[in-house]
Amino acid sequence: MNRREALQRAAWLMGGTLSAPLTLGVLDACAATLPPTPDWKPAVLSQQQADLVSAVVDVMIPRTTTPGAKDVGVTELIDTLLKDVYSVQDRERYLSGLAEFDKSAQSVYGKNFLALDAKQQSTLVHKFHDEAAAQERRLKKVVDDDETTVQRPFILMTKELTLVGFFASFPGATQVLQYDAIPGAWHACLPLSEAGNGKTWATEPGMRL
Repeated sequence: MNRREALQRAAWLMGGTLSAPLTLGVLDACAATLPPTPDWKPAVLSQQQADLVSAVVDVMIPRTTTPGAKDVGVTELIDTLLKDVYSVQDRERYLSGLAEFDKSAQSVYGKNFLALDAKQQSTLVHKFHDEAAAQERRLKKVVDDDETTVQRPFILMTKELTLVGFFASFPGATQVLQYDAIPGAWHACLPLSEAGNGKTWATEPGMRL
């Protein structure tokens, strides 16, 4: 899967739109997703912030029988984009939203997010996500779907970064989605169960940005 196809996939999962900085950063190859390295150090995030982001993306796409978002280097991708692509205002909005998110864990559970158990972490991520998604839908109706006037909060910024990073990675494209770099014969009107073992295809030539 190339970067453009990863953006198409993520946009579909985000309801049709991705933020401009993310799109430009990925298409300009500023955001290559690599497997995490043991000696990696964040450039924008503090180590504690990076650990918190890793925990959040792990809730969004956890490791199962295939690698999860944290395994394929999504935290590194987020830090790189914050440093090289996002504006100062967007970067500050992300970091302040991250701090607010961690404070909410203290407010609800009396502990920071990293100290919560897996169920509590999942509950908080889903609560923030659902509230933010509902608010974004309301805003889009007010501004007549003008994406440039809608600023995504921390949790939705993290979601779109996670989706793009994961589906652009080798495990995301080849192990989670169905992938064939050189497809064979074309067969029309096959049941999905016969066309790819029930998996959605990683590459769809008919879809273009």
